[in-house]
Amino acid sequence: MVALDAAEKVLKNAYNPYSSFYVGAALFTFDGQIVTGTNFENAVYGSTICAERAAVLRANAMGMRCFSGIAMIAQGDNFATTEVTAPCGSCRQVLFEVSQISGNDLIVVLSSTLKDKIIITTIQELLPLGFGPKDLGISISRYQNSGR
Repeated sequence: MVALDAAEKVLKNAYNPYSSFYVGAALFTFDGQIVTGTNFENAVYGSTICAERAAVLRANAMGMRCFSGIAMIAQGDNFATTEVTAPCGSCRQVLFEVSQISGNDLIVVLSSTLKDKIIITTIQELLPLGFGPKDLGISISRYQNSGR
C-alpha cells in the first residue's frame, strides 16, 4: 500500500528524544494524494504531537480536509514492533472529526514495523459511539472541500 510506504518513509523524521519511539502516518485522499506526519515530542509531555495529528494539521494548512483513510507504522530506537501501533485516544477523536468532515468512515491501516502484521479497520471500529460536530448540530459544510 502506497500510504503505508509513505508513512514508513517519514519515520526517520520523528523528533523523539524522550521516548525514542518513531511513528509515521500518512493520510490518503479519494484521488490518491498523500499527506504525511511524524510525532514531535516536547519536554512538556502534554504538548507532544502524535504523527496522526501532525498529518491532519499539515493537511489542514495545505487546505486539504477530505480523506478516505490513514496509514500508520511505528518502531522503537533499537527494536521493531511485533504488534501494530494504534492511534491514542486523542488521535482517534481527531480522526473521527476528519471522518465527519470527509463524509465517510475513515479507513485506518495499522502496521508492525516489518509489515508482517497489518490490520485494516475503520475509525468507527476504533472509536465506537464517537462524539463529533454532528452530535452538537454543528454544520461543517464550509470546511468540507474537494478531494473526493
